[in-house]
Amino acid sequence: MSAMWAEPMVVRLPSYRLDDRDFHEICRLNPEMRIEQTSDGEIIVMPPTGGESGRINFNLAGEFSNWAKQDGTGVAFDSSTLFRLPNRARRSPDLSWIKRERWEALTKEQRKEFPPICPDFVVELRSPSDSLKVLQSKMEEYIANGAQLGWLLDPIEKRVYVYLPGQAAQLLNNPAEVSGEPLLRGFVLNAQKLWE
Repeated sequence: MSAMWAEPMVVRLPSYRLDDRDFHEICRLNPEMRIEQTSDGEIIVMPPTGGESGRINFNLAGEFSNWAKQDGTGVAFDSSTLFRLPNRARRSPDLSWIKRERWEALTKEQRKEFPPICPDFVVELRSPSDSLKVLQSKMEEYIANGAQLGWLLDPIEKRVYVYLPGQAAQLLNNPAEVSGEPLLRGFVLNAQKLWE
């Protein structure tokens, strides 16, 4: 019996753009859903991840959290955090990190709501329900909106795509490790352990 994977649902709202209050209310009324919005105003409702994707994301978050606490130069976020990007998209990367001085420049109110900032570092983890092309487009959007480093982790193909401003994405085929230098000083992801 094969597993069934649902595709993300796209909701198009003709000639209507949700303001922050409306979008927040949709999210509040549907806490079990992971909801994003494109810069064009489309609402994307993503299916929950399966067990393997959840396990990998948990291990990644744990490893990154340990580094972030020791490093102290920034603030790390999990996959449930939604950011309002400069292009008006609302996105929830699977893992993200913002330099502490940029985070602290936001008001307390901005930090409580959907922060109006693009993280400095973002990670998207491909699950079986994800289109690689869609994820690659999201990574390019993060970089275009100010991210300094992005990783698209593909455990299906055992590949890592590294995104940097002003450069084409770098493809790493089944790498042993991936370095976060120079942005994430001292952070090295053991990709082989992640795939196990």
